Amino acid sequence: MKRRLLLLAASMAALLTPLACEATLAPSASASAGAGDAVKPTCSAVPVSAPAGARVVSVDVTHHDGGTVTVPAQLPLNPETTITDVPAWCDVVVTLTHRGADDHVTVKVSLPEDPKKWSGRLQATGGSAYLAGNLNGPELVNAVKEGYVATTTDAGVGQNALDASWGLKADGTTDVPLLTNFASRSTHEMTLVAKDIAARFYGRPVTYAYWNGCSTGGRQGYSEAQNYPNDYDGVLAAAPAVNWDRFAVATLWPQVVFNEEHVAPTLCELDAFNAAAVKACDSLDGVKDGIIDNPQDCTWNPRKLVGTKVVCDGQTLTITAEVADAVRKIWAGPVAPNGKKLWYGPNIGADFTYLADVNQPFFVADSWAKYFVAKNPALDTKKLTYASFAQLFAASQKQFNRVIGTDDPDLSGFRAAGGKLLSWQGQSDQLVPTQGTVDYRKRVERTMGGGARVDDFYRLFLLPGVAHCQGGPGPQATDPLGALVTWVEKGHAPATLATAVLDADGTVTATRNACRYPQMARYTGHGDPAVAGSYRCSAA
Repeated sequence: MKRRLLLLAASMAALLTPLACEATLAPSASASAGAGDAVKPTCSAVPVSAPAGARVVSVDVTHHDGGTVTVPAQLPLNPETTITDVPAWCDVVVTLTHRGADDHVTVKVSLPEDPKKWSGRLQATGGSAYLAGNLNGPELVNAVKEGYVATTTDAGVGQNALDASWGLKADGTTDVPLLTNFASRSTHEMTLVAKDIAARFYGRPVTYAYWNGCSTGGRQGYSEAQNYPNDYDGVLAAAPAVNWDRFAVATLWPQVVFNEEHVAPTLCELDAFNAAAVKACDSLDGVKDGIIDNPQDCTWNPRKLVGTKVVCDGQTLTITAEVADAVRKIWAGPVAPNGKKLWYGPNIGADFTYLADVNQPFFVADSWAKYFVAKNPALDTKKLTYASFAQLFAASQKQFNRVIGTDDPDLSGFRAAGGKLLSWQGQSDQLVPTQGTVDYRKRVERTMGGGARVDDFYRLFLLPGVAHCQGGPGPQATDPLGALVTWVEKGHAPATLATAVLDADGTVTATRNACRYPQMARYTGHGDPAVAGSYRCSAA
């Protein structure tokens, strides 16, 4: 399974006192992306207005020739990427600050230089883990190639997805302005800046605005729908890290179980449980393909593996009852000492690599606990007890739900604005518990009149066998953004989401249609199991 970093982000917070400011773009020469020769700048100068509550510190404009563009590797986020047939474009980089915050927020807007190359659409891209947006990745270049004005922001917290130390000030308190930026403010202000620049640059306004993000980026998309319903016509939010104040602590649960139950299973042993569960539950959907389509249907008991011998790095190990019970507790999800369920665990079949490494807690949860909740960088989350974990969980909710929970089920403003929210998540997501997203969808239904009414503007798709954002043995989403654009601009709501299994060369070896929640794809009993037409959507 291809490993991916978790994408994250957050929710709401008040804007600071408005500051009026306007700056002007001044073109500057630079090297074209993917080339080393300086080129004559041709980007037009336009004014840049600051959003209310912000001030423009600086503006820089860079011309790029386009053509074949090579984006350097940004591991672990992106390998080196080569993109062909990119039109010439203009990068506008705006730095904002807020009174009393001492912050410097970068907003980047990439615009096709030739107005004929612009579709009239805006595409904003989200971040990953503690990265609010990838300023120098391939996302913006790809969007420009597709005819979008593209934009992203760093929220003032830097470009290191693994670093959350910005959240803790030198005096031991939370940096509320930066957390506010990361949670919700910066994506909204970025949107206002990008729309303003595009309208001035081309002399006409953006026709349709789209959000496109996964994990942190998915959470940012939900935040926009919840808090700024007029920002986007369509929001594509995959594997959304919503319920942040809960899931970001809940994913430490495996470490708590290991500590309290005095077990230290190897990843090899843990993988044996997933392999056995998949073998037992694979055929529940009517097809034996190495995937548990709906993990909620799988009731396999980890105790069945007790006594089994597995070979790990040349050493033969015997599965014990204690390890089996630990796996059962991890799958069941965190509970309080009194037995009250706190949150969800990973689905059966999801890879254990990140969440259940006895030597290294999941870095997103570990950093959240240290720098935000406990405000103690020396906290050892491998030594949490059931009692101290429950206290940490409650403290996270109390302090941060209103700031970064991103779990407000009232989407009436987004619905009234005509917005469409298309969301998907893998059933084998190993980082953000899939059932947390399902929980949010159910709360929206209870708040807004039931599933049928919610489907009018918000559809969720669960992809069997797919890991966090991508990867895993299941069929991968092929063009969810295209499905969203069709829904927004032509009114055709997606009943299914096209997915496909690709080989190492990118060749499609099987197709499948993921059904909208709460339905699941079931094999009809005849036809080629590798063809989407051999399945139908039915109740899960």
